[in-house]
Amino acid sequence: MTRLNVTRKLIESHLLSGRMVPGEEIGLAIDQTLTQDATGTLVMLEFEAMQVGRVRTELSAQYVDHNLLQEDFKNPDDHLFLQSACRKFGVWFSPAGNGVSHPVHQERFGMPGKTLVGSDSHTPAAGALGMFAIGAGGLEVALAMVGKPLYLNMPKVVGVEVTGELPDWVSAKDVVLEMLRRFDVKGGVGKVFEYYGPGLAALSAMDRHVIANMGTEMGATTSVFPSDGEVKRFLERQERGDAWQELLADDGADYDEHVVLDLSTLEPLIALPSSPGNVKPVREVAGEEIYQAYVGSSANPGFRDFAVPAMMVEGRRIAPGVSFDVNPTSRQILENLSSHGYLSRLIRAGARLHQAGCNGCIGMGQAPATGRNSLRTVPRNFPGRSGTPEDRVFLCSPETATASALTGRITDPRDLDMAYPRFEEPEPLAINREMLVAPAEDSGLVALIKGPNIKSLPEFEPIPTRFAGPVLLKLGDDVSTDEILPAGAEVLPLRSNIPAIAEYVFRAVDPDFSQRAKALDGDGFFLVAGRNYGQGSSREHAAIAPRYLGLRAVCALSYGRIHWQNLANFGVVPLTFANPDDLERIDQGDELVLDDPLGALDSGGEVMLHNRTREESYTLHHGLSQRQIAMIRSGSLINLVREET
Repeated sequence: MTRLNVTRKLIESHLLSGRMVPGEEIGLAIDQTLTQDATGTLVMLEFEAMQVGRVRTELSAQYVDHNLLQEDFKNPDDHLFLQSACRKFGVWFSPAGNGVSHPVHQERFGMPGKTLVGSDSHTPAAGALGMFAIGAGGLEVALAMVGKPLYLNMPKVVGVEVTGELPDWVSAKDVVLEMLRRFDVKGGVGKVFEYYGPGLAALSAMDRHVIANMGTEMGATTSVFPSDGEVKRFLERQERGDAWQELLADDGADYDEHVVLDLSTLEPLIALPSSPGNVKPVREVAGEEIYQAYVGSSANPGFRDFAVPAMMVEGRRIAPGVSFDVNPTSRQILENLSSHGYLSRLIRAGARLHQAGCNGCIGMGQAPATGRNSLRTVPRNFPGRSGTPEDRVFLCSPETATASALTGRITDPRDLDMAYPRFEEPEPLAINREMLVAPAEDSGLVALIKGPNIKSLPEFEPIPTRFAGPVLLKLGDDVSTDEILPAGAEVLPLRSNIPAIAEYVFRAVDPDFSQRAKALDGDGFFLVAGRNYGQGSSREHAAIAPRYLGLRAVCALSYGRIHWQNLANFGVVPLTFANPDDLERIDQGDELVLDDPLGALDSGGEVMLHNRTREESYTLHHGLSQRQIAMIRSGSLINLVREET
């Protein structure tokens, strides 16, 4: 008898097509969907175009948490559109100020044993409850909302055996930073990290959320925890005990790979600029002066992640010249911080209080000063993501961020002259569900509200029989979707307007890129890149906007999982060099040719690419399924769905 791990149990119970063989494409039934406002407007427009009427999932939820700044009409208009779309299409709506999608979803809707797909790359945070939760492009989420399967390559399952207990001043953020120190930002590609073992007993459901959330930064498909007594306790505390079911790995369950994580050996860690994988012990960089310390975000969203800093600063003052930014992650947590006295301690110590939402994590305000160090409990520190060019953002635990805020320098919290604060979640816990808006019972009475910034999606033509064009940009390793298309207060409000947002493609890398692309007058171009191209956010805009400018193929050494799929979704051919040395033989400006690209895709895994400038040819692989090839043949997945209906 096969002994199954939790991941395989979740996949097996939702498997609609394919085999559970690593690398083979599988199709999964999806129980729940999650969208946020930076991606949700396109999802709702895509859903509207499919003319289904109402969602066919067990539950779908839309959160307004990213684009909270209301500098003009764009964001508030889009919030009204999203609320009207939710009422019409049968989706729960969480308005601005109610909190970050991932912790709110865990508090109100997460259920062990279910599948969840979200148009946000940190959707795997829900794996903390024993869910199979995965981030995807918005179009795939829209298809899940209409009842279609989610397709992905069957991942390997890495069993992470957790032993020991965390020492004082070490918390869940240090656990996932240790994983990033071992695996870096590419080591989890094609893998699920499943945590098990006696060490889980001391990790709360929200601690597990921290670890599952930032598993995304390793490139992982998702992270999975068992649904055990701690998950039951969490759901009962949220007054949702009836949602709990036990879900454990079978005794002696098999894993494709196995690692051991001894919590007792960990120490405070910090990721240096500008990669979540650039992890060092805090003690090795201690002493550097800081400008900002920031607690909050989906990567440290729990009550304890604010209460412990409040206990640390009680009776003390933040160091002069330090901005101590506190970002509550849900209205419910803000209410509990207030009612139990933690909020007043933070404010009295000098904290700057911001509304419940993503805020500075996505570059919506709170940008650090030029050349100054910012310590943040957020999940990412990609270059410029904070809103400041050449920023210096470090990722760390709430304990390290707060210790550094008190001293004005990067500080190992173990060096503070204080006892480690022991936090016990108080009784009673206030439950706040009042702001969630249920779908309308009669959607026929609801009209969609569309402001002037919402534009229809561009039409994308099928791939030509022969394609030639220049290498418009050559890039290195680990290019993030934030570098392809920036986030932040200037750009994200244009998320519903592809022609407008396309002006910002590669702005941080090559300020003239968009103009150079448009000068080709529709003839199209190639991009060439190194390893892990498209890591980071699930924003499909990073595929759509370059495609709108004329991108037809990307040639890289490897890809971030979600971006690779998004490229195919919108008719861009993602190719991988068979010989990594060939990358060095191609320069920006070289003229490349793909002869009969569809014939090459159909005939097998190899595609020949000709460099007309150098009179050389290279072998590349595509790794696409027949389903994905059909998307590219049609020009996009949207075109393919229209053809089939």
